[in-house]
Amino acid sequence: MRKHSSMYFGLLAVLLAVVMIATTLINAGAASNTISEAEIDAIVNTTTDASQVTSPFIEVASQVRNSVVGVNNYTTTSSFYGFGYGYGYGRRNSEPRESLAGTGSGVVISNYGHVLTNYHVVEGASRVTVTTATDESEHEATVVGYDSDLDIAVLQVPGLNLKAVSLGDSDQLQVGEWAIVIGNPLGEDFARTLTVGVVSAIDRTVQDTTTDRYGRRTVINNTMIQVDAAINSGNSGGGLFNTLGQLQGIPARKYSSNGFFSASIDNIGMCIPINVAKPLIEQVLKDYDGSAVNAADAARNGDQPTVNSPLQGKPRLGVTVSTFNGTNNVLPMGAVVKDVDEGSPAANGGIQPGDIIVEVDGTIISSHTALTQKLAGYNEGDQIAVKVYRDEGLASQISQSSIDLSQCGNGEYVELTVTLRVIDDLNM
Repeated sequence: MRKHSSMYFGLLAVLLAVVMIATTLINAGAASNTISEAEIDAIVNTTTDASQVTSPFIEVASQVRNSVVGVNNYTTTSSFYGFGYGYGYGRRNSEPRESLAGTGSGVVISNYGHVLTNYHVVEGASRVTVTTATDESEHEATVVGYDSDLDIAVLQVPGLNLKAVSLGDSDQLQVGEWAIVIGNPLGEDFARTLTVGVVSAIDRTVQDTTTDRYGRRTVINNTMIQVDAAINSGNSGGGLFNTLGQLQGIPARKYSSNGFFSASIDNIGMCIPINVAKPLIEQVLKDYDGSAVNAADAARNGDQPTVNSPLQGKPRLGVTVSTFNGTNNVLPMGAVVKDVDEGSPAANGGIQPGDIIVEVDGTIISSHTALTQKLAGYNEGDQIAVKVYRDEGLASQISQSSIDLSQCGNGEYVELTVTLRVIDDLNM
């Protein structure tokens, strides 16, 4: 019995010694108030193997993010024949003044510089540019097709060296699938922002007070895709993508709590289905003429045409025109005719000063550049169908330095037939 007690007390003594040593060490560490370099290194000097982080959103961003561009809408108020918003409202005989009216987004849809966006992003613009992720410069763009009822537009950007995205089939969208939105909310400061949600519904009917295909105001119902991904001002015209990186829609609007909606609203955004835009895209691609685009770009940059210019020897209308931006939807957008050459195809076909050319052979003409590009595809003797908007109030003021819009807005669309011929001393 005495022997076991001795062993017990011996073990107890050893245990107490160990505890005392550990306590001494702990107290010593606490007294120093420091952390060892080894511990700090283990906490701070860490790394992440990005290849091990997986997400369908990462894959989509790497595929399409740089194909989303910024779209800038510039307007001009002046007494020049651009007809800015100031006409008839106290800006008579003022110097031309350009300002940035708004910004939005767009998506590259062809390797020939075509960019899809919303019509309301470019509406009323006297000049449109795009900005890209690859450089800080702005690229001049031309509106080559639009449908204001559907709120879609296609731009042509010469020399835009960006990869085109793949178009999806929006008829195959499923409620609950991922919705990936990329655009420029609030402008370039937040360029190519990616937000994620789900497709909330695929058949929402939305009523818009919009304009007709030539820029005059109308009311129409459209079917849109509802998503809960964040959409903010500036996202308009960007991309709604699926997890395959396919463009399935164009973000167009968001609902928010305001004076119209008394209820609290979160995460209700609407996108135009890509299938709705495909007919316009197809028509624009069919109308594409690379030589005309290059010639128009050279002219816009101030280059003089040479004897080898593709415009030399091409048929002319025989008119002097300027871009007309629609002036608050009182009048349509198009190429306004300032002068008509005597004996020209235009004169023989019935085109008059003050007419706004809005369509040629089914192609919407939204600017004088678009008209130049369209005419470059014709030959001597070709007959073309030209639609103009004719307003006596505008025609009576065309030679004046400013326009009184209160005298306009009671015109009509007139369809004409013009036979083109080559006369090199004529205007456009």
